Amino acid sequence: MTITKFGSFITKEQRGRVALVRFDRGDGRNAMSREVMRQLIVVAASFDEDAETSAIVLTGDPRSFCVGYDLRDAEAAKLSSAGLSERRQGQTLGARLCRAWAGLAPLTIVAIEGYCIGGGVALSVACDLRVAGSNAKISIPEIDRGMNMTWGSLPRLVSLVGPARTKRLVILGQAISGDEARGIGLVDETTQPGLALDRALAIAAEVAAKPPLPVRMNKLAINAATATNEATAAADFDQLLLCQGSEDFREGVASFLEKRPPRFTGR
Repeated sequence: MTITKFGSFITKEQRGRVALVRFDRGDGRNAMSREVMRQLIVVAASFDEDAETSAIVLTGDPRSFCVGYDLRDAEAAKLSSAGLSERRQGQTLGARLCRAWAGLAPLTIVAIEGYCIGGGVALSVACDLRVAGSNAKISIPEIDRGMNMTWGSLPRLVSLVGPARTKRLVILGQAISGDEARGIGLVDETTQPGLALDRALAIAAEVAAKPPLPVRMNKLAINAATATNEATAAADFDQLLLCQGSEDFREGVASFLEKRPPRFTGR
């Protein structure tokens, strides 16, 4: 077994044809700071010249996969006061993260325990399979922060669960359990709490036992046959910039940080 560190919070364990990537900030929340996002892109790029790995398991903190984009991140706060061009470029980071993981040649399997929120959902649906603890808590609260759902995730969500369920998740902001997510096809399997990683690694071992070349060729062909509509996601970061200029965005973030109900005005 070979273990490689990427920055402060990410490790990659190579176990023959299976790789385990863990991002864990050690606080039970595992919010996605901009630095963590860049590190996850670097980890994904480390597989670019790898012809041996058949399956990659991605997991987070054992208590929480990811509570989403880190609204307390100092770098994110600095970006919010930058000029339009710099903010526009900065908003592409999440989409680049998800494209990096969506474009990997090995089969990617996400193991989810605890919370999987917002950006955590966006990253998980960019991967091939998802295994969740039955009591995992999955939600997309962006609209209640005065934001649109971005990172190119809407076409992927529609492909997985259909337009009506995507609207319930994104517009109504319905929070669902791991079991409920399995029922609508958002996750592929559920386990008893605490066993999602074990099951994801077992699936990865099944994949690794198969001939590696057909695994990669069939994944590529299936993805091509079900390609998401990139046009739908092309401008979602511009929409986010527009939302971030609104009073409702400032109210949505402030109410979240102050732990109070928001008061939206449509301005």
